[in-house]
Amino acid sequence: SDDIEDVSLFDADDDLSRRSKKSKIRHPVASFFHLFFRVSAIIVYLLCELLTSSFIACMVTIILLLSCDFWAVKNVTGRLMVGLRWWNQVDDDGRSHWVFEARKVSAQGSKTSSEAESRIFWLGLITCPMIWVIFAFSALFSFKVKWLAVVVMGVVLQGANLYGYIRCKVGSRKNLTSMATNYLGKQFLRQ
Repeated sequence: SDDIEDVSLFDADDDLSRRSKKSKIRHPVASFFHLFFRVSAIIVYLLCELLTSSFIACMVTIILLLSCDFWAVKNVTGRLMVGLRWWNQVDDDGRSHWVFEARKVSAQGSKTSSEAESRIFWLGLITCPMIWVIFAFSALFSFKVKWLAVVVMGVVLQGANLYGYIRCKVGSRKNLTSMATNYLGKQFLRQ
């Protein structure tokens, strides 16, 4: 007989509530890596032609950094820093469902993520894809077609995380909005 225990996704919440709130940043390693991979990919893109003449080495380095960023943000930093996560789930029928989840407010009503972490998370999540979009226009208008593929990967990977977390953040509000709209529509039709 196997003992199976249901464990909360946010195990760290229990530890955080017990810990004293000495620092504003409760997850310094997660905060560091949230920005490290993103900024490193941008810096490598900007300095690549100055440091080496090998396009392949630059491209592989940038794609690896972007992939590490995508994984870290989607699986670790979003959960720890702001309590949001998203994933794709495929049913037995083969239908794909996107799941967007936000951390529930704790029993004491206090937030378990700090303001500083939230700012770091959202600033990095919004700013870096915008920079990659600027790089895309720059590569397109300067006819650097070989760099366009790398820049498009940056836009897609970081844009996907941005889209996923925006859906997590406003997903519950969207449901409330649709419920309110349906209620008002029904009231209007009755009159």
